[in-house]
Amino acid sequence: MTLPLTLNERAQLVVDQMITHAVDYRITHDTVGGAHILHCATGGLQAGLQLARVCMSNRAEISLVTTDLGPSIQVVSDFPVLSCLASQYAGWQIKVDKYFAMGSGPMRAAYAKEDLFQHIHVREESSVAVGVLETRKPPTTDVVSYLVERLPQSVEKLTLAYAPAASIPGTIQVVARSLETALHKLHECKFDLSQIVSGMGVAPLPPIASQESQAIGWTNDAILYGGRVTLWVNTTDEVIAEIGPKIPSSGSADYGAPFAEIFARYGDFYKIDPLLFSPAEVTFVNLATGRQQKFGKIAPEILSKSFGI
Repeated sequence: MTLPLTLNERAQLVVDQMITHAVDYRITHDTVGGAHILHCATGGLQAGLQLARVCMSNRAEISLVTTDLGPSIQVVSDFPVLSCLASQYAGWQIKVDKYFAMGSGPMRAAYAKEDLFQHIHVREESSVAVGVLETRKPPTTDVVSYLVERLPQSVEKLTLAYAPAASIPGTIQVVARSLETALHKLHECKFDLSQIVSGMGVAPLPPIASQESQAIGWTNDAILYGGRVTLWVNTTDEVIAEIGPKIPSSGSADYGAPFAEIFARYGDFYKIDPLLFSPAEVTFVNLATGRQQKFGKIAPEILSKSFGI
């Protein structure tokens, strides 16, 4: 019997394809400290979609669609906890000397030291590990050594793809997190994640910023004020009615202004209410009862103010 592929093995198939077709994706690749490095900042739309698939271990369909808010990134997954929380969530802060990057991708499931993994009960043993770094600087030999030292000894091959938010691929992979932010918010609100069967999310693709700080503001606003998520769950209508109002971004006291203004108000990313980081609108479809409940709403006027359109 053939065993199912691990998250890291599934992501490895995607990065192998990116390496094979690097010219078509407008990316480059090399080897640093024994790890394979994909330089994705110069890539286009297809590179961005592939980078998002790597983040989600290819456990989701990710596509560029058109909505009433313009070009948008849509994510559909029948394995939302695995694809979003065990893989896509940028929960690994990688600090080595002056190097810093937010780490996501299934290498997190192999590391599995974040508190989150104690709740979702996922830890992988794999001969390969794949990670995505949100940063403008390529990982150094010291960064590779830092990661190798923390990954299981079973890992024989490490592949890292990176791109800044201020690039087409970087923007796409961040905006592809609409579904992930809803699941993480549900986790923070103590919802039983095993009751989530499937999920989809969509958020508008903002302009591609020239500065990283601007890109962070625009990509956050795309989800906070334009993100729409639908979750198919097995629970009670009463549980949904109680937790539902807390899940959209409007459930936070910091809701209501472009992210750049909120950040300027605090001057520190980590002082912002963490419950702000979720989609504008969340719909629950209860498979147990057939009832649908929607909470929150999109705010196109704030998106226009943020994007300058």
